[in-house]
Amino acid sequence: MTSKTGRPLRRRITKLLARLLLGGSRAHYHSWLPSLSIVGREAGAPGTVRFRGAHEISLRSSDMLAERAGDRIVIIGSGPSVNSVELARLPSKSSILLNGAIGLVGEKIAMPLAIAIEDERFIWRHFDMIRDRLAIDVPCLFSPGVLRALYEIDKGWLTGRQVVLIDDIRKPYGAPCRRDADLRQLDFVTLSADGKAGFSTAPDRGVFQGGSVVISALQFALASPARHIGLVGIDISNADAPRFYEKKGSMAFSGIAGAEARILAHIALAKEVAERNGVELVNHSAVSALRSIGLEYVSFD
Repeated sequence: MTSKTGRPLRRRITKLLARLLLGGSRAHYHSWLPSLSIVGREAGAPGTVRFRGAHEISLRSSDMLAERAGDRIVIIGSGPSVNSVELARLPSKSSILLNGAIGLVGEKIAMPLAIAIEDERFIWRHFDMIRDRLAIDVPCLFSPGVLRALYEIDKGWLTGRQVVLIDDIRKPYGAPCRRDADLRQLDFVTLSADGKAGFSTAPDRGVFQGGSVVISALQFALASPARHIGLVGIDISNADAPRFYEKKGSMAFSGIAGAEARILAHIALAKEVAERNGVELVNHSAVSALRSIGLEYVSFD
């Protein structure tokens, strides 16, 4: 049984039990419990994912993306504005596709740089799209919860794939939640004055999540050699409208509209980090809340 938001009943129960039995600081353990584990993860070693002690894949580091990336990366979300951008002109291996934007593969996008999914609910709702669109050589940025969900649906799908872990630095795999004071001690972390937004320059050691997977994708993109990073379909302001691949009346639940302030705070901080490092961050969506944080619309070319 799957809820309206996409998470099966058994997973909602696991989430509740994790909070009750492990406490608030370890409640996020529900993302991988009881079947998934990551072993051998340390400095310089991404580690190995195991599912039920048998199925396993070796994780890759973000260096793999850096080696594939050119001077420009375009991060593509699934906001309605995607339909107004000529994405077919993008060079191969220059885009990071978020969630439903993977539906562009084989149509407007021949070969992305990578795809990124961090919410397991998307997996439960759209595994058919993932299976049909993603060739085995497309690099994948996945959270522990997404990895576990993929194994539960199809144990063999991950075999042979290039997977980079999206690990929430505030709620890291295998460790309790980090406090702001702990985060401020990390030399690769930039935290806003109020502690509500953060940015990691070492995504293999964890990234800040802020209500949308675009936040995580930005941290991986800014860790690459790319000097120009564009945002397409990161609309936010019209998050209650159908995504470009949805039809009215068949929309899945989205929490983006409610998380608008948090998302924008993280992107604003990423913009500051980009500017300090000489990287141009631009918005290619005419209808986007990004304009409210100084990312004015720049036509796509």
